[in-house]
Amino acid sequence: MAFRLVFTETYNRSALRWLKHHPDLKSQYLKPLKLLEANPFHPSLRLHALNGKLQGLHSVSINLSYRITLELLIHGQDVILINVGSHDQVY
Repeated sequence: MAFRLVFTETYNRSALRWLKHHPDLKSQYLKPLKLLEANPFHPSLRLHALNGKLQGLHSVSINLSYRITLELLIHGQDVILINVGSHDQVY
């Protein structure tokens, strides 16, 4: 069962800015996006729910330092991307 990634305008701006500063991480950035489409519960994504002001959102890892926050709507098969950045920037 394939999932559909939904790229919000805010996410696209954030991703372009992040990629501009980290062009060397582009392949690491694309890997979790492909996994999210195939299986958002793949163990290497380290998907986890967020708490506090980001309650209702989830996070997946690009690598040890960078994350993508997302809204996971399993019933609709949509994965809405919210933000990308360092651990401190995203949280």
